[in-house]
Amino acid sequence: TCTAPDEMARIAREAFTEGMRQFQVKLGTDNNWETDVARLRQVREAVGPGPLVYGDWNCGATRLDATRVGKAVASLDIMLEQPCATLEECAAVRAATGLLMKIDENGYDSGSLLHAYNLGCMDAVALKLSKSGGLSALRRLRDLCLHLGAKMCIEDTWGSDVTTGALLHLAAATPVSRLLNTCDLSGYVAPRLDPGAPARSGGEISPPEGPGIGVNPDPDVLGQSSVIID
Repeated sequence: TCTAPDEMARIAREAFTEGMRQFQVKLGTDNNWETDVARLRQVREAVGPGPLVYGDWNCGATRLDATRVGKAVASLDIMLEQPCATLEECAAVRAATGLLMKIDENGYDSGSLLHAYNLGCMDAVALKLSKSGGLSALRRLRDLCLHLGAKMCIEDTWGSDVTTGALLHLAAATPVSRLLNTCDLSGYVAPRLDPGAPARSGGEISPPEGPGIGVNPDPDVLGQSSVIID
């Protein structure tokens, strides 16, 4: 959520005490580039040096606004995430600001990853399970990123315990030096499909154990099937 700068700083400070070391600052929803600068500055100050802080427009910024924001925080340790709708615009912002860039919405298959890499704007990338077409396809994209040298966030657009379990296994099989982070998506969903599935603690989470991905959904929580195919 794109909240006021001081509230973002408070949330970041609280999350830091709980063990979080990466902070995604949502930008752009109030159409005020100077407020976006304040968000980044205050969150950076709140968490101190060391933790990763990046500003995310979700493709919603113009090249002009993203460049103004980036230049204003260029002296800080800040990364930008997918400011603009096209990879070409993102590459232009990276070149103009000198800030590292994480690709998200426009990285979904081998062609798009190679295009971003060749444009010089894929220092990091969000690899998402549902966008790639399944776990095997996501693993292939992971392997490509290992070859290209980009750090990875292994995640999905949304999900619960089943999705989180699959992501955790792939993240655990990825060299730590190349993993930016993975996501505890099940922590955002209620009720939990498998109350015994891993949960985040102190900013960390481990893969589930057991056969398959190690997640066993409770049939009572799933409820009755809405469609039965004979």
